[in-house]
Amino acid sequence: MKKNIAPSTRTTNEPLITIKPQHGWVSLELNDLWRYRELLFLLTWRDIKVRYAQTVLGASWAVLQPLLTMIIFSVIFGQLANLPSDGIPYPIFTFTALLPWQLFAFSLTNSSQSLVGSQNLVSKVYFPRLIIPIASVLPSLVDFAISFLVLLGMLAYYHIPFTVRSLTLPLFLLLAIMSALAAGLWLSALNVKYRDIRYVVPFMTLFWQYATPVAYSASLIPEEWRLLYGLNPMTGVVEGFRWALLGSGRVDGMVWVSIAIIVVILISGLAYFKRMEAAFADVI
Repeated sequence: MKKNIAPSTRTTNEPLITIKPQHGWVSLELNDLWRYRELLFLLTWRDIKVRYAQTVLGASWAVLQPLLTMIIFSVIFGQLANLPSDGIPYPIFTFTALLPWQLFAFSLTNSSQSLVGSQNLVSKVYFPRLIIPIASVLPSLVDFAISFLVLLGMLAYYHIPFTVRSLTLPLFLLLAIMSALAAGLWLSALNVKYRDIRYVVPFMTLFWQYATPVAYSASLIPEEWRLLYGLNPMTGVVEGFRWALLGSGRVDGMVWVSIAIIVVILISGLAYFKRMEAAFADVI
């Protein structure tokens, strides 16, 4: 039988937790993520199972999406438009860029809808709401890992060896995840209040893809415009992937501008998310 302990009989060893709304823009309390790490793991695993549950092709979708896109791009941009690929065979040139882009696009779409999709959880149980968009981003790493195996096979087929540059690949992978999380924090918080955000995200993702050097080389950008082009955070990520794996492109000021933009968007997204967190349960 459950016993109710009156305030007068409460012992000093019993923890007292007071939940208060956040005030100001600085109190991020990121240490809560570590205390709720098991919940983060469970939500991530739930999203992975939901993605592959009751599917005909299962994990094959992770390969088919970038592979079919690569074929279309190779025919239209590589053969018909004859766009340059920095001396690299066009199929692997575009497939290398599609991997971080698919990771970003999938994570962005999921994270933007994550809070609204978990409204029953948000309105009933206390936990750091930041866990929800983070958990919606992490499953994309499974798709990336599966597609990366195909990329390894293509590297072997085209006799492109690994070099010392390849050791920097985890850094650019981290930047891709940070980019998706940074934009996802803004969009998920805005989507709670403005539900038409879900209609904006597909168009924005499509526009963003063609603004990123996925189907074409960043070398086409005039030198005087490269720093401005780096304001697109995914520009530095895609260019970094090609530089690390294929040896094409270069890590210059454009890439460093992209990295700086990622950090700015992520920090501001965290601040805005925490600012709006107190109202999520009421508005959602």
